[in-house]
Amino acid sequence: MIGRMRTDLDPTELGARPFYKLLTSVVVPRPIAWVSTRSADGVDNLAPHSFFTVSCVDPPMVQFTSVGVKDSLTNARETGEFVVCLATEALFEQVNASATNFPAGVSEFAEVGLTAEPSSRVTPPRVAESPVALECRLEQALTLGDSTVVIGRVVHASIRADVFDGDVHDGGLPAIDRLRPLARLGRDEWSTIGEILEITRIRHQDWPGHYSGRHSPPTA
Repeated sequence: MIGRMRTDLDPTELGARPFYKLLTSVVVPRPIAWVSTRSADGVDNLAPHSFFTVSCVDPPMVQFTSVGVKDSLTNARETGEFVVCLATEALFEQVNASATNFPAGVSEFAEVGLTAEPSSRVTPPRVAESPVALECRLEQALTLGDSTVVIGRVVHASIRADVFDGDVHDGGLPAIDRLRPLARLGRDEWSTIGEILEITRIRHQDWPGHYSGRHSPPTA
């Protein structure tokens, strides 16, 4: 029934770390930016960041958040470039392993057994085993409290041909069941795509006849 008992929480009273764990348990699922960078000294770095989304349509931009000052942030600031690769179900163990806190002079590519493939428009390499790579130039790094939102302009996209459901120039797009992306949940939990639901966005001129309410959550 509507009006079930709730637990009310004040972020200040609960504390930063416990509230962070709470946020990551309810802001789910979160797509993963598998970020490749190269340091000013030429060392390649690879790390997953689960605070990730599209920032802008035109020009195309994506963003990830560095909680604290991680190598991805340091390298992107120093060189002005990074690559976002798709973290896939088939690469689950490698994605998780690349989050290990290796020293700054160690390349995760070599440590976890991945292939560093040259990018087309930027210096940091792509993950050859990943089907999607978005090559980015740093647009802005916005510091908010203990975190930094890193926004990059996408200057090139490299997508494996076999994930498309048709010719991209004729409207073909990457198919979700071929991409098989990973997502982060709370705790040490991850998810895959699971059941796919499809529904058409309702135009105002079709309201209310187009809306049945059949998919509304139960009230009891």
